[in-house]
Amino acid sequence: MNICVFCSSSNAIPEHYFEAAQELGKLIGDNHHTIVYGGATVGLMHTVAESARAAGALSIGIIPESIHNKRLSSPRDHEQIITPNMRDRKYLMRKRSDAFIALPGGFGTLEEILEVITLKQLQYHQKPIAFINTAGFFNSLLDQFERAYQESFSKEDYKLTYFVASNAEEAINYIQNYRHVELATKWFDVPGPSRV
Repeated sequence: MNICVFCSSSNAIPEHYFEAAQELGKLIGDNHHTIVYGGATVGLMHTVAESARAAGALSIGIIPESIHNKRLSSPRDHEQIITPNMRDRKYLMRKRSDAFIALPGGFGTLEEILEVITLKQLQYHQKPIAFINTAGFFNSLLDQFERAYQESFSKEDYKLTYFVASNAEEAINYIQNYRHVELATKWFDVPGPSRV
């Protein structure tokens, strides 16, 4: 299985996040999966990929040309893909992956994982999605999701589009045992003509 990992590119974050990334990478390798990731030699990206390769995983690094040109791309990937822009990078990461996991990260990580949730909600794919909520990192985001459910910005059924794991083992178990659940359309009412 090709598992896409979205995560931080920061080297300045606390050590326990790196430990969680190492754990995830090891489990990806131990379970004979391939890691698809952002292809850089910084932050959790580097740590999770190095750990996965050390445990026997193949790695596919997908990196935009602007970051590659800063000499931040990993020379150790089994397959390296350099894209002209971020949009193409995200498209190929989704296309090449069978499942998605978000480790803690900044704006880029949040954009990536929210996009795959949105696309699943709109039935563009049926792939498993998991957050690894290391040290409660995603708690505030999950609280925002809850408000969206409570105030009918989103249907509560859409909690089934993703899974919140407390650690890497829970996330890998979820993905390996995933069964897609068919959900109703995202709209509360069938849309009619726009109001002007």
